[in-house]
Amino acid sequence: MTHTSWAFLSNYLIYSSMALYTLAFFAHAYETAFAIRAPQPEIQNDSSGNLLVKTFDFSRTEKAARIATAFMILGTALLLGGVVARGVSAGRVPWGNMYEFSITGALAFSGAYLFALRKYDLRWLGLLVSISVLLTLGTAVAVLYRPSAPLVPALKSTWLVIHVSAAIISGGVFLLSNVIAAAYLYLDSVESKGDRPVWAKRLPTLEVLDQLSYRLVAFVFPLWTFSVIAGAIWAEHAWGKYWGWDPKETWAFITWVAYAAYLHARVTVGWRGRKAAWLCLFAGSTFLFNYVYINIWGTGRHTYSGL
Repeated sequence: MTHTSWAFLSNYLIYSSMALYTLAFFAHAYETAFAIRAPQPEIQNDSSGNLLVKTFDFSRTEKAARIATAFMILGTALLLGGVVARGVSAGRVPWGNMYEFSITGALAFSGAYLFALRKYDLRWLGLLVSISVLLTLGTAVAVLYRPSAPLVPALKSTWLVIHVSAAIISGGVFLLSNVIAAAYLYLDSVESKGDRPVWAKRLPTLEVLDQLSYRLVAFVFPLWTFSVIAGAIWAEHAWGKYWGWDPKETWAFITWVAYAAYLHARVTVGWRGRKAAWLCLFAGSTFLFNYVYINIWGTGRHTYSGL
């Protein structure tokens, strides 16, 4: 196959993955929307003494949930094929511009969800994950797409593979942790006003969400630390100095400090719950700012968006 053929194959696979993520989204939406009231529900009294049905029965939509997960797996497999084909078409790793970084970031986010799904009951997150991946891929193909081309000279280094792969994997796990932290804050707000809505009763407890968000950050933070250090080493090889306070370097360091503060607050100060979730979201927002604003509108040596 020619490089052009590989480029067309990459585009086809990515569009096909978007179709599967769309089907996964609708299957998850069906699972939630068409659950029926339990035939033998848990009954509780409200403030007036009236009996209220407090649970939904999701067994009737279990098949839809399994189909949704299957679509997510197939979509991720096709997306992986699209990323690989993009790299083959260019004769390099597919991380040379914002389009390539975005499709690989969507792959990392989806992969982190599926990996965590093997150990934790996170299928309730499928609706959010599928729509987030769709938005990322849709923006990539509609706004950020650039034809496959060789790397700019500054990126021709082995450190591209080391540094960027670590950053992409870290970003995917960080964003998954942020989604869980956001779910915590929403459910905490709901529970502070009373009981959970019936559709939310299948979701994990606040304690479980709090612990899971923390564990994901603790798991991937060393990799992000390595990514920042690898970037500094690469900078010394390329430009003769380890650190130049370039906007992207600066925001990568700010993200490191924010997540380090989150872990410190959890382990040393004992922060839990709402305060920890807000700090996690703040740290994630610094990563997203670096990814979106600095890459697209920022200036500096690290601006390789291709736009």
